[in-house]
Amino acid sequence: MTFKGPAVACLVAACASPAAAAGRPITVTDLVALQRVSDPQISPDGTRVLYTVATPDLTANRMARNVWVVPVAGGEPRALTTTGREGGARWSADGKRVAFISMRTGTMQIFIMNADGSGEPMQLTKISTGVDSFLWSPDGRWVAFTSVVYPDCKDDACNAARDDARSKNPVRARAYDRLLYRHWTAWADGKRSHLFAVPVVAHGGADAHDLVPGADYDVPPREREGPHPIAFSPDSKTICFTAVTDAVEAASTNADLFEIDVNGGTPKRLTTNPGFDGAPAYSPDGKTIAYHSQARPGYESDKWRLMVLDRASGKSTSLTDAFDRSADTPLWSADGRTIYFNAEDRGEMPVFAIAAAGGAPRAITPGSFDGEFLVAGDSLVVSRSSLASPSELFAVPIAGGAARQLTHQNAARLAELDLSKGESFTFKGAANTDVQGFLVRPPNFDATKKYPVLMILHGGPETQHSDTWSYRWNAQVFASPGCVILNINRRGSTGFGQKFTDDIAGDWGGKAFTDLMNGLDYVLAKYSFTDKTRVAAGGGSYGGYMIDWMASHAKGRFRALISHAGVYNLTSEYGATEELWFPEHDFLGTPWTNPATYEKTSPHTYAAEFGAYKTPTLVITGEQDFRVPYTQSLEFFSALQRQNVPSKLIVFPDEGHWVLKPQNSVFWYKEFMDWLARYLPAETSSGSAR
Repeated sequence: MTFKGPAVACLVAACASPAAAAGRPITVTDLVALQRVSDPQISPDGTRVLYTVATPDLTANRMARNVWVVPVAGGEPRALTTTGREGGARWSADGKRVAFISMRTGTMQIFIMNADGSGEPMQLTKISTGVDSFLWSPDGRWVAFTSVVYPDCKDDACNAARDDARSKNPVRARAYDRLLYRHWTAWADGKRSHLFAVPVVAHGGADAHDLVPGADYDVPPREREGPHPIAFSPDSKTICFTAVTDAVEAASTNADLFEIDVNGGTPKRLTTNPGFDGAPAYSPDGKTIAYHSQARPGYESDKWRLMVLDRASGKSTSLTDAFDRSADTPLWSADGRTIYFNAEDRGEMPVFAIAAAGGAPRAITPGSFDGEFLVAGDSLVVSRSSLASPSELFAVPIAGGAARQLTHQNAARLAELDLSKGESFTFKGAANTDVQGFLVRPPNFDATKKYPVLMILHGGPETQHSDTWSYRWNAQVFASPGCVILNINRRGSTGFGQKFTDDIAGDWGGKAFTDLMNGLDYVLAKYSFTDKTRVAAGGGSYGGYMIDWMASHAKGRFRALISHAGVYNLTSEYGATEELWFPEHDFLGTPWTNPATYEKTSPHTYAAEFGAYKTPTLVITGEQDFRVPYTQSLEFFSALQRQNVPSKLIVFPDEGHWVLKPQNSVFWYKEFMDWLARYLPAETSSGSAR
């Protein structure tokens, strides 16, 4: 679907260049047709990479996923599966077989196939509760996996009977006696995610055993899974996993590492740090576990330190105390001398290397955004994207040199499009602090023209705008009718040092708002092609909060606002959200211990001013959003309507915090773009109507 109704066509006419463009503007049809590359896995001999390709299926309104393989040395990728229901593939120890998760039997189960694609896949698991994630042991004899089960059930027959009885029970009432009774989009149903192990046998269908029977906690933690939450020791005898065992999960960010024998037994707690410990990775000799850790309890955006745990002594040591960035996804070199990790850094996410014995990290891929990555001998295989290109796989020499692209899943379609690279800029924000942002120019760009500006506000609040592709809030789609897109990493953003992140605590509407307004002023003054009379803003989650805040505090500066899943009333939000550590940290207590901060920082406190400025506002929410419950958007919309502010409410009954179903995503973009086209009318550079 392309959006060429009268309003959008008028906006294009005002902003498009008469000169011939390198390609055409991207449409939402293009966006949802792009193949999404993820989950690269290196073969044991380092010659091949498995990965998953997901493509939106508009007819079925779901993502179709298949397993692909590509040679590291170069060559054509090929699909190993074609049903559209497979993913998460992993190599066997000898590289001759591939295990993957498939929905071909109606529930998610593990299948094993020959790596060359010959023969029929063998079903390994037949557990009624299905498989969520898995890991093949280094010796190829075991597969560890997670499944959501009833903790008191001793076998799968019990789980199946319990599920069957529940489905037949006409009573749908839920009863709870403790917190974290729902999370993201799901209500707690008495089940827990448990860690299982199953032997790999030739005929398949071997019995899996629950390694943590009776455990009233989740493996991995549902609230904060993070990268690779389970790991096999090199000898395949032990599994390390992450779990939150605190009684009040809704208020705790504490997680610890545990080890357990692959045959079962009592888990051994390895860490007692009050913050979160996760992402375990065994050294090649099995003597050390690298992991990342947060020191401060109750703060999910604390700095992630890279730690090494000596298994013999139990002593943990931080390697990155002097490195003012958060370490993610630690992986070892084959010789055990180096640990690789990626870290957000000023809108990028390079891969770094650090000596396992300690020292200063060095960036191997500076200036790039590398999400998932793996070590393959003297190279890395990275999943790389930018604001102008979706993720593809690249091989990057560790010693330095040009990256070599391995996959080209979207090359043909991208060749048709005019996509602008993100341009980084820096300006002075609140308290004269340096603040960074990205600017994306529209297609068919002509520097002699005046373009409207759309500022996109990221969520979190402790995340960052990155030079990376997104299928939600895609800068290229927003720019396509002829808009300049502005992404500012205001106070609270990650990747700019821990103090910059911490500065938003207790001050959601303060320095962050000043940063955004200063950034907008800077862009309008620096770039002559921007039209200061035609400016709009949109954001989701915390970005939606800031839109709600701007409805009063921006004093009518914006022509239009778009609030998706915005936090509006901090007091009622506290009582309805699920992860309570978040507001308790960011608002310095609870509504009854620190009501002043909640009141001062809440957009609803200033609702009387909405009517003074009457900024047209689109409000979007999902009924299944338990992080920012949809009633927050209802409250905001009611306040707008009662003061005769031009406004529109869109509610997705089948979506949560994000709009994920392909057809819903198309509809979301259409409504978003129509709202902008309606309130950013076509004008000449002088501002008079054309």
